Amino acid sequence: MINDKVIQKPFQRGKIRKFLGKRYFILKRKWRWVSQRKNFAKIQSEQTFLYSWKSHSTILLRPLKGVEMQYQHNKITNLRLAIKQIDGLVIAPGEVFSLWYLVGKPSKRKGYLKGLVLQSGKIAYDYGGGLCQLGNLLYWMVIHTPLKIEERWRHGFDVFPDVNRKLPFGSGATLSYNYIDFQVKNTTDIPVQIKLWLTDERLHGEIRGEQELEFRYEPYEAYHEIKQQYWGGYSRHNQINRKVINKKTHEVIKDEHVVDNHALMMYNPLLES
Repeated sequence: MINDKVIQKPFQRGKIRKFLGKRYFILKRKWRWVSQRKNFAKIQSEQTFLYSWKSHSTILLRPLKGVEMQYQHNKITNLRLAIKQIDGLVIAPGEVFSLWYLVGKPSKRKGYLKGLVLQSGKIAYDYGGGLCQLGNLLYWMVIHTPLKIEERWRHGFDVFPDVNRKLPFGSGATLSYNYIDFQVKNTTDIPVQIKLWLTDERLHGEIRGEQELEFRYEPYEAYHEIKQQYWGGYSRHNQINRKVINKKTHEVIKDEHVVDNHALMMYNPLLES
């Protein structure tokens, strides 16, 4: 079972406090990039690796209540610019993939448009908005592989009800330049590659390797629950585990814990269908 989780009632910080806080964490991250000297993956290859470890795709245009579709179209432009910096990336053994290290700041000057972002559980719009879809895609693919997640931030708010949800709650990764990053380390002895591309309707991704994997990784949801907090709001909780299966014998080698998720619900879970 998941440990009981108390989520405090959200409160609004002042504009100056939020601005200064964000600048502080951005500068802190830049300093860590310089001082820690992590072995970040940087090389993109046009040659596609032979073996597919995991592929996935997600729909680009999803009508959302109260959100103009123009911001969804802007998101596609933002995704196209971002994946150009990642597609074909080779992560050698021991190297670390950092999304923001490669993509950089999604600014207006670089051609990014205003898309949907979430600020304290509320919908807002900013340049580069919508890139969380990329973080979600990458996270879901990575937990199907032996790669090690170095940094992943969960969504602190569950904003929309489960309409046509295909994946378990909490199976994505949120992003905010540059201190809320998504980082993955190649702890195997096999070079791997990230492939990303867009079609008219979907964002596609694939993790490929120079060798085939011996095991198959199958994530699944466990212990999902909704709780009412002491101050009246509702929160949502679950656990993502995964089975590691020998491809030849189909034997489950181990059943391991991946992550616990806790989020504040921004809608009434008791709404009638």
